[in-house]
Amino acid sequence: MSVIFGKSCSECNLVLLGVMGCGKSALTVKFLTKRFISEYDPYLEDIYSSEELVDQQPVTVRVMDTCDQEGPVNCERYLSWAHAFLLVYSINNMQSFTSCQLYLQTLALHKKTFRPQTPIILLGNKLDMDRYRQVSQCDGEALAARFGCSFFEVSACRDFSSVQHVFYEAVRRVKRRGLTQAVYISKDKALLGAPSFTTPCYKELPVPATAKLVTVKTSRAQSKRKATTLMLLKGFKIF
Repeated sequence: MSVIFGKSCSECNLVLLGVMGCGKSALTVKFLTKRFISEYDPYLEDIYSSEELVDQQPVTVRVMDTCDQEGPVNCERYLSWAHAFLLVYSINNMQSFTSCQLYLQTLALHKKTFRPQTPIILLGNKLDMDRYRQVSQCDGEALAARFGCSFFEVSACRDFSSVQHVFYEAVRRVKRRGLTQAVYISKDKALLGAPSFTTPCYKELPVPATAKLVTVKTSRAQSKRKATTLMLLKGFKIF
């Protein structure tokens, strides 16, 4: 079996999980470009790569913005690729929070099979919608404590520094646990239980000033949207 190992402590694969509409794509774009999106195609699943400096140490952060229409039942397919998981819900949507509980239960069942020390962050998004809150901060903290994961609340449309802090904290936790040595499987032979994207296709994101439409080849990439404003990432409209 052909396996390629990346350089230790220089790469970090982050997977965002959550139901459609909870803001995974908005968080991804905010982290990578400091901008907020208003429109996008929710049915695309892409991986983006960015060179970051975390605690004065360079690291290649790869972010998978998932579109898991089957929900938590199928999330185990990401386990062999991810160094850390960010489970996202909307604080103004109880259903999205309930789905995160199911994701956490599914990940807990597979911890012993894949990476038992894989960090998990429970992330309440849309803090700007606090007046319509359905999930209290105490509920989020309690769920995180129950499954032994970290907890944050942010707003993808407001504060870049808070969003960046969460992603960087995920990288820090991965580094502390020594899980940053990436494993990629060759195209001709795949590990048992490895996800369908074991041959990665990454796109380096341009800086915001020179941003343009970026597409990534995926099995779900069926369509692209166009707009008169600046376009970036999966057909997002950027502000």
